[in-house]
Amino acid sequence: MKFSVFQVSRKGGRDINEDRMGYCYTRAAGMFVLTDGMGGHPQGEVAAQLALQVIAAMFQKEAKPALSDVALFLTTAVTAAHRQIVRYAIERNMLDAPRSTVVAAVVQDGLVTWIHCGDSRLYLVRQGELLARTRDHSFVEQRQIGVGKLNFPEQGNRNVLFTCLGSPSRPMFEVSGPVALQQGDRLMLCSDGLWSGLSDVDIVYHLSNKPVSQAVPDLVESALCRAGESSDNVTALALEWETPDGFLPTRASISTDTMSDAVFASTVQGGWNNPAHDDLDDAAIERSIAEINEVIRRSAARKA
Repeated sequence: MKFSVFQVSRKGGRDINEDRMGYCYTRAAGMFVLTDGMGGHPQGEVAAQLALQVIAAMFQKEAKPALSDVALFLTTAVTAAHRQIVRYAIERNMLDAPRSTVVAAVVQDGLVTWIHCGDSRLYLVRQGELLARTRDHSFVEQRQIGVGKLNFPEQGNRNVLFTCLGSPSRPMFEVSGPVALQQGDRLMLCSDGLWSGLSDVDIVYHLSNKPVSQAVPDLVESALCRAGESSDNVTALALEWETPDGFLPTRASISTDTMSDAVFASTVQGGWNNPAHDDLDDAAIERSIAEINEVIRRSAARKA
């Protein structure tokens, strides 16, 4: 695999940054994740951090060096992240659990597959055109989809979601793809702090006309400026697939061709000003994996 990647997260006008992001890769597979702790609920940064760490840890365990079933991995990992957040709240007798959105993409065999829950988005841009974008799990956007309109001024609060990680009910999520990547394709994951102040046209323009190392910070700064002092946290993580030879290599350029199967690289860090990082140990990860695998086994048995 060859790709360029760049990520930025800014606190904006909020007291703390509840967004989290990171990417991991082996010789054969790469995973990109962004989570956004939800305001109105306690410790959103904890929920976002837990989700990021659970998904990254499961990728490290499963990608040896490739995933056997990408779509199954994504659904299993996101469900495990949800359960870890709920468990965190139960163990601390919290009346209201922390909550988070998530968007994650896996690139493997030249294909990209992604999953999302909530209103953190993924954009896939090819040759100046928007090839795909996730649809928010908000009442406003789903109503727009129902009437066949996606780009008119919204009525109501588009930040009101009907699903997320950490909620009392089982979260809803969507898996999309796989989509075959072409040289020069741009893929961006972002929190609502970025897209809420920018149009899809703005986002596509920046991603199409600049390397990701320039497009990402420019988009983030533009979103911050438009929102002003009331800006939400603004976070974006983007990659360019198989950067053309004409581009000069940068510190953001990655090639996995010379990696051995045993090597795992990651930008995901524990903690990040998060008091819960010590609670996510190997036993917790193994417990989450075992629980999800048992659910899948029982489901398969019923279908048989």
